[in-house]
Amino acid sequence: MLNVHNLSISFGGEYLFEEIAFRLNAGDRVGLIGKNGAGKSTMLKLLSKEMEPDSGVIATDKEVQIGFLKQDIDFIPGRTVLDEAYQAFEEIKAMELQLDEVNQQLAERTDYESESYNQLMIDLSDLTHRYEIIGGYNYQGKTERVLLGLGFKREDFDKLTDTFSGGWRMRIELAKLLLQDNDVLLLDEPTNHLDIESIIWLEQFLKAYSGVVVIVSHDKMFLDNVTNRTIEISLGKAYDYNKPYSAYLELRAEMRELQMNARKNQDKQIQQTEKLIEKFRAKASKASMAQSLIKKLDKVDRIEVDEEDNAVMNVRFPLSVQPGKVVIEAEDVGKSYDDKEVLKDVNLLIERNSKTAFVGQNGQGKTTLAKIIVGELSHTGKLKLGHNVQLGYFAQNQAEYLDGEKTILDTMLDEAMDGNRPKVRDMLGSFLFRGDDVEKKVKVLSGGERNRLALCKMLLHPFNVLVMDEPTNHLDIKSKNVLKEALKNFEGTMILVSHDRDFLQDLTDRVFEFRDKKIKEYLGDINSYLEEREVESFREVEKQTEKTATPVEKKKNAVKLSFEEQKELKSLKNRISKLETAVSDLEKEITDIDAKLAVNYDELSAQPDFFDNYNKKKELLEKQTEEWYGLTEQLQNFE
Repeated sequence: MLNVHNLSISFGGEYLFEEIAFRLNAGDRVGLIGKNGAGKSTMLKLLSKEMEPDSGVIATDKEVQIGFLKQDIDFIPGRTVLDEAYQAFEEIKAMELQLDEVNQQLAERTDYESESYNQLMIDLSDLTHRYEIIGGYNYQGKTERVLLGLGFKREDFDKLTDTFSGGWRMRIELAKLLLQDNDVLLLDEPTNHLDIESIIWLEQFLKAYSGVVVIVSHDKMFLDNVTNRTIEISLGKAYDYNKPYSAYLELRAEMRELQMNARKNQDKQIQQTEKLIEKFRAKASKASMAQSLIKKLDKVDRIEVDEEDNAVMNVRFPLSVQPGKVVIEAEDVGKSYDDKEVLKDVNLLIERNSKTAFVGQNGQGKTTLAKIIVGELSHTGKLKLGHNVQLGYFAQNQAEYLDGEKTILDTMLDEAMDGNRPKVRDMLGSFLFRGDDVEKKVKVLSGGERNRLALCKMLLHPFNVLVMDEPTNHLDIKSKNVLKEALKNFEGTMILVSHDRDFLQDLTDRVFEFRDKKIKEYLGDINSYLEEREVESFREVEKQTEKTATPVEKKKNAVKLSFEEQKELKSLKNRISKLETAVSDLEKEITDIDAKLAVNYDELSAQPDFFDNYNKKKELLEKQTEEWYGLTEQLQNFE
């Protein structure tokens, strides 16, 4: 379907990658991985024909359609969410205009017997038939399903795209790509602006996708769940294996170990041959043999071991001073943006050394509460910081606050204080900005490199409570692992806003879910939370509603039952009620008998058939209890 042959591209005289080759076939779901700055986004631009290579060829089958989800998107103002999503159906929308034009002409004309009028009727029939074939009668329902899957609500559909944040606009663009009949999907960091539920939905969609998918992502779990092939760009080369990310890492490690062992054996053979050559050179009678061995040695194909780029940043979050036991206390906190209420009567207590995760759908108030905690937003209710609390805050768009015209070094020096200004170069080095790299302007850095710089800049100020909003966006997997380890070793208090399941695993000891303007606490890490939420999500799917309906809504949404159904429902409730009474009576009888046995065991046991009757009552109780459970389940299913 798509063939990459000897592809090379360079910037500033240095090759980003050189003579890379691979082929993509239908059904391939490729994880394109590599360190920040390795060339992943560049590769996507080359595959989408947005950029031309220095050399090499990208060949595709005829009429192959390629969809590309970029980080930068630009919508035409004035369109609603639905209108923008419908742009995925260009042919259908064009045909709707044609149908409207033909119908308009038919409505205005009265020459019903003319040949031209008859031709209009034929055109209408042909257009209608073609419209049906290309999905004109079901594209609207399909669009709504995809938008709902990506986290939009029905009330959002008629809102203008201008009113949505960059993250939500990215979702609209993703929806358009998923709705198009593309043969190849190129997705650059598709999970960066998605919450956990939307990521899970996207995983299921991509698994069922029949075309080619190439994904640049630093979400290890997402890659493992979706991809069946991994291409890593490292030090200008491509390593290609038909395995998802984690399996690829194991396989590549095994392959490298085999290469090293093979080269070790080859080096040993070469050394022995060189010794023989030196030995034979000294003797005239063995000179011809020495020449023969030299020629043989020249022909040896030296085994190369794949280079590994093991450079990782070195992060440590030092604790400034010990705060009091309670570091953050919120009481009835609320926040509204104009007429949109995001948080209402939120109560929260964060204690010293606790590790907390904020999760939930986008727009539910996670970032809002984080900003309220660090004092960036006004609010209703009370929020109090504890004794000696020093906050460190990493915003979701922290990298956007960096001045693109400044150099990396100047960015740090301008933020540094007298005490840590001499350490700036060492700090930058630990974040992989070494040598002449520090003189680069911020605007030429990749998204991941900017995030690394923003993290480094944050360490210039002391803190004992760390609030981080999506800190892993754009970070490569190795950098994420280093950051995770640093957070594990942080001795202070931590609040993490994140949708990255793999990153959150074993990192927090409780989770707050944001939903319907409130927060709900779950003890344990993200795995414990997901186990509990999976049950709730399943129930929500059954109810086909995102929140528990109020009695008024239940009455409004109730389906009207037929006479027979009402009769059956009433009978079921009567049987359950009678069983409840019977079970209660039997339990009381058995309890009374147990009490009597404890006092007069010998007398009662001497009575004929006493224990037979006693055991029959127990068996009947068990049978009726089991029947009650079954009928109760029937009632739930019926309702």
